[in-house]
Amino acid sequence: MFESPPVWMWIVGFLLVLGPLVTVHELGHYLVGRWFGVKADAFSIGFGKELAGWTDRRGTRWKLAAIPLGGYVQFKGDMNPASIADPNAPADDDTFQCKALWKRALIVFAGPATNLIVAVAIFASFNLAYGKIEAHNEIGRFAEVSAARDAGLEQGDLITAIDGQEIEQFADIGPLVMMYPGREIEITFLRDGDEQMLPVTIGESIETDRFGNESRVGRLGVYSQDPEIIPVGPIEAVVLAFDQSIGLMKMMVTGLQQIVLGDRSIKELGGPIKIAKYSGEQLSLGPLALVSFAALISINLAFINLLPIPALDGGHLAFYAAEAVRRKPVGPRGQEWAYRTGMALVLMLMVVVTVNDIVSLPIFGS
Repeated sequence: MFESPPVWMWIVGFLLVLGPLVTVHELGHYLVGRWFGVKADAFSIGFGKELAGWTDRRGTRWKLAAIPLGGYVQFKGDMNPASIADPNAPADDDTFQCKALWKRALIVFAGPATNLIVAVAIFASFNLAYGKIEAHNEIGRFAEVSAARDAGLEQGDLITAIDGQEIEQFADIGPLVMMYPGREIEITFLRDGDEQMLPVTIGESIETDRFGNESRVGRLGVYSQDPEIIPVGPIEAVVLAFDQSIGLMKMMVTGLQQIVLGDRSIKELGGPIKIAKYSGEQLSLGPLALVSFAALISINLAFINLLPIPALDGGHLAFYAAEAVRRKPVGPRGQEWAYRTGMALVLMLMVVVTVNDIVSLPIFGS
């Protein structure tokens, strides 16, 4: 029987995860903006009607808004929270638009970068506290259902490469397999000192957690021999954390490509309701599970915001890249149409993921 936390735990978990992550994202923009001497008119957690707030001595309005699905910093010279330039704004030295191109780019990039730093800090803390798993890339045993065994691999074979990519330890196998169920790969291995190659079709596994959430992953059905947990120092913990974060972002890129190409269902996308559901589930497992989930969501926020969609941070960076090439900004009309299109895409995506979320709720039998 699957466990299902109460709805109040979804709400609390959602606020505990998304609230701090949105705050640090916007703080990244704000602090770098202040560093470069840009005045901030407003710093908002949430959108819509202001619920509470105050104005500091610099004239920045700090506020909590009614819709807790994001936030924004509105700098002086911005026409609206989407940071579209106000053509009627005075050309003062403390306006965002008057700053050098590289400064504007750093201010925009600071938000996603802060989310990535948060994730790295969480992973590094876990690495430092619990160490790392080291497992030799020799096949120790097979799962009950094993695509590798069916293809002809044997216990004791040493996997050295997958599709030409070198395998140094067992952990290198997962990223080359998990996101590609049903794909045919070529495995290079050593058997009795002889190098051999075999084509293997990655097995497809629908895996269900204790809450009934299903995920479609690729499996070879192999286990390593005698994995060990090795303590790590602070520097190695941080290096590992960067590798883990970059690895997760690569998996996100792969997943998005597969959805666009039709290799994965768009139903696998989730939105605010699913984040709230997962947050509540992880909260029910304890603080460590919730913090680990927060690291994953932090990376998601960094990744999504870096997509080159107008109205997101990545869209602003794309405009700045065009400005660097053209040696002049994109015209106001072009920016306006791009932002309208970007907002339409974002809203359409929000509708799709929200429908996915609602259909997946237990009340509908999913």
